[in-house]
Amino acid sequence: MSNRPPILVVGSINIDLVARVDRFPAPGETIAGGDLRQIAGGKGANQAVAVARLGGRAAMVGRVGDDAFGTSMREQLAREGVDVSHVRLSKGTPTGSAVILVDAAGRNSIVVSAGANGRLSPDDLRAAEPVIRSAACVVAQLEVPLAVVEAVAEMCRAAGVPMILDPAPVPPGGLPEALFGVDVLTPNRTEALQLVGRGTADRVEPTRLATELLGRGPRAVVLKLDAEGALVADAASVRAVAAFPVEVLDSTAAGDAFTGALAVAMAEGRSLDEAVVFANAAGALCCEGFGAQPALPARAAVDRLVASRRVRA
Repeated sequence: MSNRPPILVVGSINIDLVARVDRFPAPGETIAGGDLRQIAGGKGANQAVAVARLGGRAAMVGRVGDDAFGTSMREQLAREGVDVSHVRLSKGTPTGSAVILVDAAGRNSIVVSAGANGRLSPDDLRAAEPVIRSAACVVAQLEVPLAVVEAVAEMCRAAGVPMILDPAPVPPGGLPEALFGVDVLTPNRTEALQLVGRGTADRVEPTRLATELLGRGPRAVVLKLDAEGALVADAASVRAVAAFPVEVLDSTAAGDAFTGALAVAMAEGRSLDEAVVFANAAGALCCEGFGAQPALPARAAVDRLVASRRVRA
């Protein structure tokens, strides 16, 4: 098992402060919420844990602060089976954090404070270069400095290592041109609209949106459409992959479960369409739990859900 190439995640590590509310407050309004919970999170850490729970050999490049949260987040990742050899400590800096409200419909509203995530640098990547070169694939998001993501994309291209980019959150100035040239770009609908310079309220057919994104340079686009499933766009065609209907409790880490599952399936040699079916199942199951990492599904549950569709078909 240890001889398998790793799936390397370059990204953020946060402590999530989560409260349930009946509805989101209006500006200036105070409302009652449920008990505040402290839950391990951060898009990078979530995706690394998703990879490990789904049977991948997960490794991570990231940073935590020199506070109690930093120690506990690093230990939590290690307990999940993530290689934390390249998760470094930033002195005098708090661990990244996110304040998350989850409403009665399972939707979330999130405010992120970068903390130590903002201290991640290309030097951290150079220290991890042997892992990058040996990786089955590299996964990145945008909760760390853009210079880091650009550097890892360049290293992946030079080494011939596939890269998946989850472009969240989209930078205010848009995505640098070089970052469109990844192997797989995995935005949700809102992020896709931002990436092509449209307003988030614009009504654009998903097929057109995926095609526009593909024209920006990625080898493939996987457009996440929540309850509508996903669209896969590459040089061959644009095609839909149906969702798995579930009861939504909390969608906070559904996108991270999806991306981690996509990486695992691709590393196992599955076609992109098969990988997206597996990823849809992981994202759906994640919505049935509460919190980020606690809700990430195990491999057996995802395999069962995928198999149930085959039986019905």
